[in-house]
Amino acid sequence: MEKMLKDRVAIITGSGRGIGRAAALAFAREGAKVVVSDIDPEPVDDTVGYINQVGGDAVAYVGDVTASDFAMGIVQKAIDTWSGLHIIVNNAGFTWDSMIHKMTEEQWDKILDIHLKAPFRIIRAAKPHYCDAAKQEMEQNGKPIARKIVNVSSIAGIGGNLGQANYSSAKAGIVGLTKTISKEWARYNVQSNCVAFGFIETRLTQEKEKGLEINAGREKVAVGIPSQQREMFKMAIPMGRAGTSEEAANSILFFASPLSDYVSGQVLICGGGISA
Repeated sequence: MEKMLKDRVAIITGSGRGIGRAAALAFAREGAKVVVSDIDPEPVDDTVGYINQVGGDAVAYVGDVTASDFAMGIVQKAIDTWSGLHIIVNNAGFTWDSMIHKMTEEQWDKILDIHLKAPFRIIRAAKPHYCDAAKQEMEQNGKPIARKIVNVSSIAGIGGNLGQANYSSAKAGIVGLTKTISKEWARYNVQSNCVAFGFIETRLTQEKEKGLEINAGREKVAVGIPSQQREMFKMAIPMGRAGTSEEAANSILFFASPLSDYVSGQVLICGGGISA
């Protein structure tokens, strides 16, 4: 059986760890050539090394997605390496929580920048390799190949969440961006969809008491969920457990694959039975 992503070139942000890494591995298994990107070089090198070791094809692009030159840089990396681009997965992000009356403008701006402005910039930078390439394919073959945009949202972006005014707003915004792209670029055979995750086990959802801090550019940000709150979240999940990174990645894979060639502008909740 032919691999679903054979000869496809993919960009996946935040793919050194967690859901992004699981998606990169799944894409590579299905034949995609993957640009693996993260803010820290070590996990990027580890993911790229593993993919290439097992017979896949991957290259690294290290950088902060909120940097003004990141979008053009990562798109150009794909073009310079493989002369094309077919799949964009906007996955990079983290949370920086506070109740709204305590939230700083820095917290607000940083979270909207990484979860909403960065995806917008990457999509905009990809226009020549999506829309212009599709025009050429229509002239030559009568129909452009399907290209994909998969944006990562959250159930917080659908229903809101205590202490996450910034994150919820950004994740609601990415749904609007997804649906707009699905209308604007439909004529170029671009499918734009969104996965809204519930509670997925990653380093960002581990017990906050472990004191993990992540690199958020110029500052370190504490991440995690208080242990008591984690257990309450799990109790609210109909399936009774958090999801795995691999399970989360499979929902991204669906939207990146030919299985979704006539699906666009949709939001899929991957949350173990949680509904909006």
